[in-house]
Amino acid sequence: MLHHLSLGVLDLDRAAAFYDAALAPLGYVRVWGDDEALGYGYEGGGDKLALKLTPAATLVIPGEGFHLALTAGTREQVGQFHQAALLHGGRCNGAPGLRPDYGDDYYAAFVFDPDGHRLEAVVNAPDASCCNKRD
Repeated sequence: MLHHLSLGVLDLDRAAAFYDAALAPLGYVRVWGDDEALGYGYEGGGDKLALKLTPAATLVIPGEGFHLALTAGTREQVGQFHQAALLHGGRCNGAPGLRPDYGDDYYAAFVFDPDGHRLEAVVNAPDASCCNKRD
């Protein structure tokens, strides 16, 4: 349904450092950029997330009820996302873990980016590492 989503940021260099690091474990990369905006998506593809430099007077951070959920392939990637986000200016909004209220296999982590946008990394599948062991 969605082609891409754009978020306003106050400091493009700070946002680039955060998003480059936090999105890398999920397989997303910076696919374009200029002095006013950056785009993230899969290598060789178009952007799915755009960050646009926005003056403080006009920046609006969506409140409760809005967050951006990003697809992870594994629970390990969810943890790596969370760790990278915290190391690059993000704040914890929920440590990596199962969220049984959302489903038996819903594994997610939540952060605020440096501007206050709510982000989630999520994988909704059984933990493959538990099932690949030989007896």
